Amino acid sequence: MPIFRSLPGAVCLLCIAFAASAAALPKWQQFPAPPPMPPADESGFADIRGISMFYSVYGKGKGSPILLIHGGLSSGDVWSFEVPALARAHEVIVADSRGQGRSTHGLAWLTYHRMAEDYVALLAKLKIDRVTLVGWSDGGIIGIDIAMHHPKLLDGLFAQAPNATPDGLTRIPEIEAPPLSDSLSPGGEAQPDPVARARGRQMARERVFKRLWATEPNYSDGDLAKIRVPTEIVIGDHDPVIRPEHAAHIAHVIPGARLVVLKDVGHPAHSQDPKQYLKAIEDFMASEKPAAARPPAIANSKAPSGPNAQTAAAGTSG
Repeated sequence: MPIFRSLPGAVCLLCIAFAASAAALPKWQQFPAPPPMPPADESGFADIRGISMFYSVYGKGKGSPILLIHGGLSSGDVWSFEVPALARAHEVIVADSRGQGRSTHGLAWLTYHRMAEDYVALLAKLKIDRVTLVGWSDGGIIGIDIAMHHPKLLDGLFAQAPNATPDGLTRIPEIEAPPLSDSLSPGGEAQPDPVARARGRQMARERVFKRLWATEPNYSDGDLAKIRVPTEIVIGDHDPVIRPEHAAHIAHVIPGARLVVLKDVGHPAHSQDPKQYLKAIEDFMASEKPAAARPPAIANSKAPSGPNAQTAAAGTSG
């Protein structure tokens, strides 16, 4: 019948139309799935500070080390767009933060400072003395904490979409009751149904992180002003999670810090425009001058406005 002969063609047309509509979306509304991570030169679990922390090292022994720290409720795998390029000339360290990805949560309360100290312990275990730290969202907050308390570990801090206080978010999440057990850890509380077990773990994670995002961090201007690490505060011009004036304020308060505004991207800028993101990292690392002495071309970039009137729940990867 004619209807069956035309069906494959109709399906093809629908697929083409769908692909075209997706491609027509601006970058800041696209959420590309990360490709698989490349094979690591070294990977495993580090037993540190009461947890088992999953980590991987790429380009081992090449160039100056870079530590990549992911955003909340995600894992180190989000960096698969950047790792292959960075590992050509640098040793790249990627890990899953406490209670996320393949790392266990432990019994301690989740805080940004606790996660920061986990990374400090990981670098010590790997015998890495100094790194350039690239952090996205929660990873940027962790980077700021390390810059405050362990400045000698950092050659530089590239913090994309961090906040210094909860009111830096466009929307502060509501706090829910915390989980009654350590179900954030892989192999945590046993459930006979694996689907129910996975769902319970995810709900527990979300409750823990909503509480974290609603109550932390709490860095004062005085805290930020003590940072002496070369720093760039990076924000997408369509970021719906972080208030643009808040990002600009952080860059203003940290001595010598620069504000870098990435064009046509939102919160997950590393996946929405990896080419632009990599160039921003490379430009940051290429400068050998102290942050305060760098040219003001990027430092004087205006904070994004307008598009940030849109808001998104802070419960997305932060």
